[in-house]
Amino acid sequence: MKTKSLLLLFIISFSLMSFRLDIIDDVASAIRSGNPKNISNYFIERIDMKMIDKEDVYSKQQAEMILKDFFDKHSVKSYTVAHKSEPKSGSQYVIGTLETSNGKFRTYFLIKTTGDKTLVQQFRIENE
Repeated sequence: MKTKSLLLLFIISFSLMSFRLDIIDDVASAIRSGNPKNISNYFIERIDMKMIDKEDVYSKQQAEMILKDFFDKHSVKSYTVAHKSEPKSGSQYVIGTLETSNGKFRTYFLIKTTGDKTLVQQFRIENE
């Protein structure tokens, strides 16, 4: 009985970790596409966001519009993930480099697992 419980716990932990890795890859892919809708699909309803000189807590829809404005002005050339933290207490951060038609930017996003959902809690694009 104890072995079955440990096995079940291991499977659940591995599934959550795999999902967290999938969301990182999915968000990175969405950034590469430069499609604000694809990116905002992973946002919580009220997201802490910084976009160069704008910083506030925005609704998911407002954040999507801010991203649209950014990508309309800065076409994506490439995006690479530079660093991923170790998952800790249900959260993990990712730092990357976004190369656009108007230069390079540093990106940062924080994902957090609450209950059975893993979503982006913070999202930043800053001058490099």
